[in-house]
Amino acid sequence: MRRRDGRHGNGAAWRWVPVVLVLAVLAAAVAGWRYDLGPRWFGTGEPPEPSSPAAVPPPPGLELPAPEPPEPVAEPAPATPTADPAKVQRVVDRYVDKKKLGRSVHVVVGDLSGGRPLVSYGADPAMPASTTKLLTSTAALEVLGPDRTFATTVVREGRERITLVGGGDPLLALRPDPDVRPVRADVVTLARRTAAALEADGVRKVRLGYDASLFTGPAYSPTWPPTYRLDVVSPISALWVDEGRAPVYPGRTDDPPAYAATVFSAALAKAGVKVQGAPQETKADPDAEELARVTSPTVADIVEHVLAVSDNEGAEVLARQTALASGEPGSFTGGAAAVTAALQGLGIRTPGLELHDGSGLSRDDRIDPDTLVDVLRTASADDRPELRAVVSGLPVAGYTGSLAYRFADARHPGRVRAKTGTLMHVSGLAGLATDLDGVPMVFALIADKVRSVDEWEARVILDDLAAALGACHCSR
Repeated sequence: MRRRDGRHGNGAAWRWVPVVLVLAVLAAAVAGWRYDLGPRWFGTGEPPEPSSPAAVPPPPGLELPAPEPPEPVAEPAPATPTADPAKVQRVVDRYVDKKKLGRSVHVVVGDLSGGRPLVSYGADPAMPASTTKLLTSTAALEVLGPDRTFATTVVREGRERITLVGGGDPLLALRPDPDVRPVRADVVTLARRTAAALEADGVRKVRLGYDASLFTGPAYSPTWPPTYRLDVVSPISALWVDEGRAPVYPGRTDDPPAYAATVFSAALAKAGVKVQGAPQETKADPDAEELARVTSPTVADIVEHVLAVSDNEGAEVLARQTALASGEPGSFTGGAAAVTAALQGLGIRTPGLELHDGSGLSRDDRIDPDTLVDVLRTASADDRPELRAVVSGLPVAGYTGSLAYRFADARHPGRVRAKTGTLMHVSGLAGLATDLDGVPMVFALIADKVRSVDEWEARVILDDLAAALGACHCSR
């Protein structure tokens, strides 16, 4: 038998080697063409095209001029015009000598940049009335901060004894009302939350106390006329509902904390918790367990409300909260001291400043019009956004708040925003006006010795003066 030669047995495989090599070369060519592997793997071939138009070089021989700065797309905004003192003086002169204003007239008009007033007339301390609220509001925002809130709480002292604790919420309401602005905390909601917490522990009946000890001192300023009691203003308290107003004659209760506890007790009963006996005044244990709370609007929201409607009670509570945050007692004297210190800390001039309350109801209050102008100028400054609620809260002449029905005959009523100040024989306005040239001005106008028969006319004259600042062409 002949043995097979191994070399002859593998000859067929060797014949396929050239074919495989040819196919490999063709595959490499296709891959190089399809995927550009050659230039990427081995650095062969043409360099890639530039991906950015700026990277494309100009053709040989072409010389391009150096680039020039582009033309502006719009003209630069013109500088804010400034007021001409002579023009402003002519506007003021048409009104300040009118006899209906009485024999004590105070007028200061300035611009927002500071410096000397554009016009100053009789600028010594005057009886400010409710323009005082501008000082109280500014101090509250500075000391407390615009986002601060105040809580009304219910704490538990024993299984079946609870205490309603006033936290100095000036706008605490009886029941929820989503249509009122700012939206307020209320005792009905607080009662429901309290009932839910009690029922979770199986408690269905309690004894109720109430604590209004956060504020101290008298509930009425000794400098207020006795006729204000229950007529013009409620007793100031850290615990009340609807600012001490009740649906009974004379419309205000002489014991706001007791009334608040009574309506809270009734709301608890409706929520399923029986209150045994009448609510009792007490002082809560600071370490007592908190069952429920409701929280006030922010200080900024409260300030806007106080200035818009000239809320006396709200201003007094803000003054006391400012005092407590400043280390002063929560009283009339503590509030006056804290407000004065806060203004001075802001660099506001306070010559002759004398405060006895936070609302301006006291006829013993004295404020230099320059101080009012400084307050408004400071609150308007770009670097004082925390004070902006003082400006945004100012009523708009002819449209909002306490000025909604004034300036009816003014040609340009919306160009003035101002806080009113009205007492017997006193009429005042302090605010901002923007004239027809876009010139912003700040002003304080007070007549504080007006005869009773002239009070209406005096108010109209000051309205007309403020409107005239908004309707003039007073730029330089």
